[in-house]
Amino acid sequence: MSDQEFDPMTDHEYDGIRELDNRLPEWWLALFGITIIFGFIYWLHYEFGGGHTQVQELNLAMGVIQSVKGSGPSFSEDQLNALFTAETVGKGHEIFTAKCAACHAAEGGGLIGPNLTDKFWLHGKGTSADIFEVIAKGVPEKGMPPWAEQMTEEELVATAAFVHSLKDRNVPGGKPPQGEEAP
Repeated sequence: MSDQEFDPMTDHEYDGIRELDNRLPEWWLALFGITIIFGFIYWLHYEFGGGHTQVQELNLAMGVIQSVKGSGPSFSEDQLNALFTAETVGKGHEIFTAKCAACHAAEGGGLIGPNLTDKFWLHGKGTSADIFEVIAKGVPEKGMPPWAEQMTEEELVATAAFVHSLKDRNVPGGKPPQGEEAP
């Protein structure tokens, strides 16, 4: 049927309005055909071609997170205590004020984050190594970022030294105890 023989008027009429039956544009039909072909190839790839499902992609991403979480600097208790000097505590105080005080308060009494000046610890036993590990790896489920990705090893040690120096100060106005009492 040629364009001259095509009658766009149909027999359908409603409220005095007659319906037209125009042909779809060629570019629209071509695009529609391409989407059908793409959909078929997509289905073949994910059904039979080894494409990752969402669960497999999640598992891969979680594996990457776990490998990153497990890496990073680590020190023994004795190594850290040897690095904790008055100078590192002073540097740690500057870093703590800039990066940690928003959640733990300037004196460490706790705002959103826990009180760091009492004998109670939510993560670890309050040892130097535990404090360093919590700072380095963070506590993402509680909203604390892993600072090892944003600070140098020296800054991490300095911050851990300052937090360690806050223990048992019991600043006035600090949050009530949370966690377990350190030995």
